[in-house]
Amino acid sequence: MKIFSYNVNGIRAAMTKGFVEWLTAANPDVICLQEIKALESQIDLTAIEAAGYPYHYFHSAEKKGYSGVAILSKTKPKHVEVGAGIDYMDKEGRILRADYEDFSVMSLYLPSGTNIDRLDHKLQFMADFQEYINKLKQSYPNLIICGDYNICHEAIDIHDPVRNANVSGFLPVERKWLDNFLKSGFIDSFRFFNKEPHNYSWWSYRADARNNNKGWRIDYCLVAQPLESRLVRAAILPEAKHSDHCPILVEIKSADEK
Repeated sequence: MKIFSYNVNGIRAAMTKGFVEWLTAANPDVICLQEIKALESQIDLTAIEAAGYPYHYFHSAEKKGYSGVAILSKTKPKHVEVGAGIDYMDKEGRILRADYEDFSVMSLYLPSGTNIDRLDHKLQFMADFQEYINKLKQSYPNLIICGDYNICHEAIDIHDPVRNANVSGFLPVERKWLDNFLKSGFIDSFRFFNKEPHNYSWWSYRADARNNNKGWRIDYCLVAQPLESRLVRAAILPEAKHSDHCPILVEIKSADEK
């Protein structure tokens, strides 16, 4: 089971840059999208279905052209949960979950903290999200939470940890939250397999950052610890260039595979 995650920074824009053709070639079983910036009615679903994804689910923000998450799937989930039941989160279209036979996949778009008001909002979201997941995993222990967390966990995850020490996305309070979230029962699937530096998933559009690989690793597939024995591989795919982010993936074995 190949599960991808991709902040597309506007699904309609990404589709004009070859996203559907890439999706057909990459052929994930499930792909979580973030920052779709569109209503379902504005998206070319025919093209998505032709790529092999007849099951597509969206949670758009109330504000037009903003935020929003999606899950595209080759197989039909047993259940799809739109939102977290937390009003301020759900108005921004940031959480969507698909439940399969023996695991659940969540597409998450955690807020950025670009100014003091948004940072306060982000910190509140992080605290409430932790509480929400603590409760959720009692009923759904095999969670895979894929998405844009807008946080670099360690110095290895950012090209310039010294100069960015006081920048949102690498603040001590944000990093500590992510550290505690992992310790609450999740595995950073990429770091489970890869300990090397210079692996990033987002680059600024400024100063030719992507060509110089001056990036941040802020996209994660976090896998609940009960699934550890089923992990096969995880990767970052920087060659896909439909967004300022790139896709990431995790692959798991089915429950009956040895």
